[in-house]
Amino acid sequence: MPAFARLATLAAALLVGAAPALAAPVADYATLAAVRACAPARPCTAKLPVRVVVVTMFEIGKDTGDKPGEFQLWKERRHLTETLPFPQGWHNLAYDPETGVLAIVTGMGSIKSATAALALGLDERLDLSRAYWLVAGIAGIDPEDASVGSAAWAHYLIDGDIAHEIDAREIPKDWKSGYFALHSKGPMDPTPLDPVNGEMFELNPALQDWAYALTKDMALPDDPRIAAARMAFKGYPNAQKPPFVLKGDNLAAMTFWHGAKMTAWANDWTSFWTRGKGAFVTSAMEETGTFQSIEYLTKVGRADRDRVLVLRAGSNFTMPPPGTDAATYLLSENQGYAGMTAALESLYRVGGKVVDEIVTHWDRYEKAPPK
Repeated sequence: MPAFARLATLAAALLVGAAPALAAPVADYATLAAVRACAPARPCTAKLPVRVVVVTMFEIGKDTGDKPGEFQLWKERRHLTETLPFPQGWHNLAYDPETGVLAIVTGMGSIKSATAALALGLDERLDLSRAYWLVAGIAGIDPEDASVGSAAWAHYLIDGDIAHEIDAREIPKDWKSGYFALHSKGPMDPTPLDPVNGEMFELNPALQDWAYALTKDMALPDDPRIAAARMAFKGYPNAQKPPFVLKGDNLAAMTFWHGAKMTAWANDWTSFWTRGKGAFVTSAMEETGTFQSIEYLTKVGRADRDRVLVLRAGSNFTMPPPGTDAATYLLSENQGYAGMTAALESLYRVGGKVVDEIVTHWDRYEKAPPK
């Protein structure tokens, strides 16, 4: 916290007759100075303690002061004033020595997210051994489940890339799709398979439940543009609600797919890999890559896979409203997602409440995740 802010807090506390509760910085000046002297990806005797890693995937333009991407609100509002060069990844890191919050921009897609997360975990300047990870990104959202601007906490992460595929024009007439799981006998084969190639990951369900309980009653931002967008979804009551917080699983695929048939596939794919336990709600590109790296880091004590949260907010629907064809709707949305502003604000507000709880009450959450 800057000096003037500390003085303001002290003055306010004295005015109301309360004793000020000013915690010491997570990283003191000597530690910061020692870390600044270390080169990226080289040995470093000093380490910055990290309590929360905020994982974002992209930024638009500058990091501050212009149209925001996923990173900017965290950078500006969380006072992430310490910049750490990160040439082994997509974007420099940003850190707040007062709270121990670190933010990363991985770059888009599971390849960039996996390599950036692994590089972060192996960086000698950081102690991530007890850090919580919050993936906070925009997403496509299924209108069966929610409206744009809504924010979903995931339990299961499903990969949509590892598969067999036959062009739909060449598939048997009784097949629903030409896309089906490796080692299965076709898209309607119900035989369960184990996700040995990273097709599915299960997050810590107790942590998801805790985060949801903490945030489920929050009021999320709404605006005329997304109100107009959701009204077109006649027959989809959840899509017509103002934004809200929910539980829902994430499917990550490097292809930006769209349409009613693809949304039906995503629901089937999620059900198949979770053996009927999961429910597809959001589509994105990165989660399975990020989490695979965290699992590897956990094996060497550099991270804890049970401290990972995934929050995705809908910037757009995964399919068009009734009466609109998929191509027209997708191309129009590509000119600017109707729910982009609301989704970014929802991510910050909902995710920020969890971050605040963790860093403010670190004594409760340092040794073990909440249950």
